[in-house]
This record gives sequence, C-alpha cells and structure tokens, in this order.
Amino acid sequence: MKLADMDKSQLQAMKADLEKQYGEFKARGLKLNMARGKPSSAQLDLSMGLLHALDDCPLKDADGTDVRNYGGLNGIPEARALFGEIFGVPADQVIMGGSASLNLMYDTISRAFLHGVLPGSTPWSKVEGIKFLCPAPGYDRHFSICKSFDIEMIPVPLKEDGPDMDMIEKLLAADDTIKGIWCVPMYSNPDGITYSDAVVKRFANLKPAAKDFRIFWDNAYCLHHLYPDNPDHLANIYDACKAAGNEDMVYMFASTSKITFAGSGISAMAASPANIEFTSKQLNIQTISYDKVNQLRHCKFLPTKAAIEAHMAKHADILRPKFQMVVETLEKEIAPLGVAHWHNPKGGYFVSFYGMDGTAKRTVELCKEGGVVLTGAGATYPYGNDPHDSNIRIAPSLPPVEELKQAMELFCIAVKLASVEQLLAK
Repeated sequence: MKLADMDKSQLQAMKADLEKQYGEFKARGLKLNMARGKPSSAQLDLSMGLLHALDDCPLKDADGTDVRNYGGLNGIPEARALFGEIFGVPADQVIMGGSASLNLMYDTISRAFLHGVLPGSTPWSKVEGIKFLCPAPGYDRHFSICKSFDIEMIPVPLKEDGPDMDMIEKLLAADDTIKGIWCVPMYSNPDGITYSDAVVKRFANLKPAAKDFRIFWDNAYCLHHLYPDNPDHLANIYDACKAAGNEDMVYMFASTSKITFAGSGISAMAASPANIEFTSKQLNIQTISYDKVNQLRHCKFLPTKAAIEAHMAKHADILRPKFQMVVETLEKEIAPLGVAHWHNPKGGYFVSFYGMDGTAKRTVELCKEGGVVLTGAGATYPYGNDPHDSNIRIAPSLPPVEELKQAMELFCIAVKLASVEQLLAK
C-alpha cells in the first residue's frame, strides 16, 4: 500500500513499528561506512601483481630512459600511448600525472587563474565574478574545487541522456564570465548516466561567449562497466570537438584509481596540441616529472586497453552482486510505498536514490545514528544545497555483501520512517 493512501492512524501505527525496528538496529552497535565510493579489499587484491610487475625488468621506458632518474616530464611513452588509447587521442596529446586525476583538474584550474588557458588569454584571476556550470547531482569534489577558487557555481539539471543542453547553450551564449563546466560523462557520479551521442555532439558545437571557456571532461568511470558484455557507449568528445572546429575547448581526465590501487595509481589528462604545449611549458617549471617508476609498473601489469578491460571484468564480478542487492532491496522494501525512485546503473560506483522532498537529511541522520555513515545529504549539489532535499548517494562498493545487506535494511527503515514523519507533519 502506498504511504500517500494511508490515513493518519495507519501512518502512526507504521511509525511506531518502524521506531521499534530502528531501535533494534541501534542496539546492534553497527559501524559501517558507505560515505565514499572506495574499492573493496577484494578489488584491491586483484592488483597485487603490480608489486612484482618490475621484478627482473629493466627499469627503462620504451625510449630507453632510466625511469628512476630525472626527465620525462609528460610521462613515459608507453603510459601516454595507453591513455591515448583510452581517451581516443594520439599519445603525444596526453600528459601523465600522479595518483589522482583530481590533482590534475585542480592544477589545470590553478594555471588558468594564473596564466590563462592559452598564450595571450586573460588569466581568470583578472576576470571578476567567473562562473562554472555544474550538472547536478554531481561530484562533490568538483564543487569543492570551485569553492576553493571562489568560482560561482550554476547548477544545471541532469537529464536521462546528460545535462540540460538547452540551458547550457543559452547560458553560455549570454555570459562571457562562464569559464567552464564539469562533466562526468560516463556512468556519472552519482546517477550512473552516460551522455548520449547527441549530447556529446552538442557539447562539441557549443558557441560560448567566453573564448577561453573549457569543458572539464572527467572520464573517471570510462572502463567501469558492471555488465562488460553490454556496456554503455560514450562518443569521443575530442573527435567531435575537432570536427566542429573547437578542439581547444575540452580537457579530458582519467586515472587508474579504481582500476588498480586507489591511492597509488596513475592519472592522465588529454587535450589539443595547443593546450598540451601550453600546459607542458608550465609543468616544466612546476615539476621535474611525476612518478615514472609507477607508470612503468602499471604499463607492465596492464599494457593495453584490452588488458585493462579484462581486469575490469573481474572488478565487475565483485561489484555486480552488491549493486543488484541494493536495487533488489529497494524494489522490495521501498517501491510499493510510492515514495521514492532511483537509478539502476550499468556502471560506475553509485546508486542515486531520490526520496520524498524534505527527507534526505533526515534519512542520512537516522542512518548515522543507527551505525551507517552515508554521503551527506546535499553533497551532490553545488554549495551542498539540494533544492528538494531528496537525493542520497549510495556507495555499495566497500562493505562485504553481508554488511551491505545490514546497511540496506537500516537504510530502508530510515527512508520509511523519514517519509512517515514527513506525511504526519503535514
């Protein structure tokens, strides 16, 4: 029976029963953390071969350069070629970074503030009131970068095929202080949406008033399929931008953070030749090089995109039962009540849950008091402001299945209780 069809006495009786169930959960003393999309120990174990990938191996890259020494600013040739294959661009349009692509994104914005985006362009720090478009719900760390640079964030609704392109085109055409947009184009964080070919083409054909506008294309989950035999497809944004005469407009980012060791992977950015040349000149002052030994280690362990895909199929076998259990639990416990909806993603790291308006913060609070820590309600929106207070990001990857089952039982009790409280308060 749907909650909206219950009378007050039925809701009060349900509330009393839920409070009893909730009290029993609190008494268990659970201490489970599902706040972030971390790989589980079983997933990390898949990459233990990394530790021996350089055993009895000459520590030289494809050019014969000793990777233990200085030099190789943009990365070793085989790492650039590997990520070129992933991005779908030539190897010489790739710059290798450290363990996190987030660092590359932060530095890219920092350089734009200090030096502009290309020779002769105005540094962003000299433009008053710059703004970024932020498809929402989105990745909270993107929003944190904007906040740290005092960049005004403009939320853009995320639809089933990608961001609201009508809104984006209209805003960009009218405002030259909008300098960028964050995109997680494949299995988006948290909704698991992959941008359609039509959306990618519209991105490539944007005509922003700001000539130094940049698309920050964070392809964090480009190889993270839950169903490797039936993955989503994402069009090549660089090819589309080049065809539209906008090849300088996009920066692409990716890493092995959820492929090998989350804290000890390698990352990369790709862009047009002009962008790469300008960035490399600045990097030459900032650093000698990133960790080339780790780059070589990764290239020996996973030498091709095909090797990575085979490796990621093993990740999928570990993750898929967890995601299926989350969705099946929601379908059984929450769907009949008519108070919520959620995405059933084909990849990525999250299930995006939408409860009744005004219930997300209460649900997260109840879960925390019951022993399960979730991502803070509102975190997936700029300034932490979910206008409906409805979205909750569920991260199933870290807990073992039995712990995840307990967490979802508590989550469903919390959703029901928060919903009943909301209806009784009307």
